Amino acid sequence: MNERAALELRGVTFAYPDGHVALRGVDLTVHAGERVAILGPNGSGKTTLVLHLNGIHSPTAGTVTVEGLAVSGAELREVRRRVGLVFQDPDDQLFMPTVGQDVAFGPANLGLRGAALEARVADALERVGMADCRDRAPHHLSLGQRRRVALATVLSMHPDVLVFDEPSANLDPAARRELADLVVGLAMTTVVVTHDLLYAAELCPRSVLLDDGVVVADGPTLDILRDRELLAAHRLELPRGVALVDW
Repeated sequence: MNERAALELRGVTFAYPDGHVALRGVDLTVHAGERVAILGPNGSGKTTLVLHLNGIHSPTAGTVTVEGLAVSGAELREVRRRVGLVFQDPDDQLFMPTVGQDVAFGPANLGLRGAALEARVADALERVGMADCRDRAPHHLSLGQRRRVALATVLSMHPDVLVFDEPSANLDPAARRELADLVVGLAMTTVVVTHDLLYAAELCPRSVLLDDGVVVADGPTLDILRDRELLAAHRLELPRGVALVDW
């Protein structure tokens, strides 16, 4: 892990227009190269938090920086290139007739053309193991394949940080494992929002537990998951019969 801060949130508070306060003074630092899980019950503020990382939401109070850049104003365009969000539903990111066109969309909007654009698309698809599907229609692919293509659309932008919202949701065991291996192999600064506590243990050495918009725990993932009282107090639990003593 690099000691350089990739992401910094300081005193971040956020209220929705209806007055609901989703985040309450969150402080969080993610260092370059870390993989960090964001855990918490439904409504705890997890997704609201990560939507601050590329300016989809702006804090009511506090500051967010990415690689030293403020997530606001003139720097917002560059921040959005540096932070790649992979949404839970890949169909939110795939809208072109072919896989290759979807992956090319972002870099083309940055001005890439010709051989440079072709190389960017080929590299992104190769990294996610989907090079053979370049000319296929995304809606003909399995959910696991679509999720990998959605990741390729993000990687084609050459981001510094990856953010996943529930990456394991609805995947079969093989697709779940393939995506986990892929994420670990990318060796990038990664933030993972997940209800899947075992997936967090596989992917992320560190976890942050959020509840009612407040960070209630931040530390090694296995230490947090072994604390049954902590999990129970925040309406989380491991699958029945699972013990982490040998992890």
